[in-house]
Amino acid sequence: MRVSMIAVLCSASLLAVPAFGQDGARPKITGISHISVYATDMKAADHYYADEIGAVRAADPESAAGQRYMLNATQFVEVLPLPANAGINRLDHTAYNTADADALRKYLLTKGWKAPAKVAKGKDGSKSFRVNDPEGNVVEFVQPSLDAPRVNAPLAPGTHIIHVGILVHSRETEDTFYRAILGFRPYWFGGMQDDKVDWVSQQTPDGHDWLEYMMTSGPSGSGIPKDMSLRTLGVLDHFSIGVTSVPESFKMLGDSKRLDCRNDGKTQIGRDGKAQFNMYDPDGIRMELMEFHATEKPCCSAFTAEDPAE
Repeated sequence: MRVSMIAVLCSASLLAVPAFGQDGARPKITGISHISVYATDMKAADHYYADEIGAVRAADPESAAGQRYMLNATQFVEVLPLPANAGINRLDHTAYNTADADALRKYLLTKGWKAPAKVAKGKDGSKSFRVNDPEGNVVEFVQPSLDAPRVNAPLAPGTHIIHVGILVHSRETEDTFYRAILGFRPYWFGGMQDDKVDWVSQQTPDGHDWLEYMMTSGPSGSGIPKDMSLRTLGVLDHFSIGVTSVPESFKMLGDSKRLDCRNDGKTQIGRDGKAQFNMYDPDGIRMELMEFHATEKPCCSAFTAEDPAE
């Protein structure tokens, strides 16, 4: 859940920082692990993620009340029951895969970032830890188990989560963490008008998946605006599945009668020049089907890194 703003460079709370490498290098952050969302009705969410999206049901080793919907061995959507104090928030956290969770935890401590005293060890053999970004969003870093089972999701339109998006007030403040400390790399930015930045895409340091800042007015760290609706927030806090052809994926979902959820009803070309199609879970979290490559010239800025691939 969103929490109050933490300092951009906060104390390590007297935690000792063991050595993790002579050069102090940051362990690799290879891509997106998952997005964790809340549901008011777990059964309705299950129908959407498993029957309509086509993800594979799996037990949640972190929460007995939760459910995972796998797209591949290391990427999934986690659905949790809505907490009593959530308000309109439906995002618990976003997560990224790393080659070494404990080394990354220690690396953050050396940079003055508040991190837990140790990593958590999951029942599935994974290792992970969570921190807050400068605006209070919860971010998890996951070292997947070497024995993670293969996942076959033939009914899903795609099996690669290529980006996640979160509500952001200040691009500059968030960059102090994602870019300056973690090494996320610019990919693209744009807006509904050419002279306004609404979206900022930052690729993971050692892969091509990206985080999208969904820019919103208001002071940094102020959380969800009081006048924002559940519907609007669900558009901002979202995830995207990459596909080779959005029109073909749209037709496949329609032909198999898997479009009884709220959706945009048609495909479109986004301002980044990529074809897309939006579907929404029962609580409004947006799932965006997006082609890996642009078919038209993007507005506002050029792409500055390679696209993700299937």
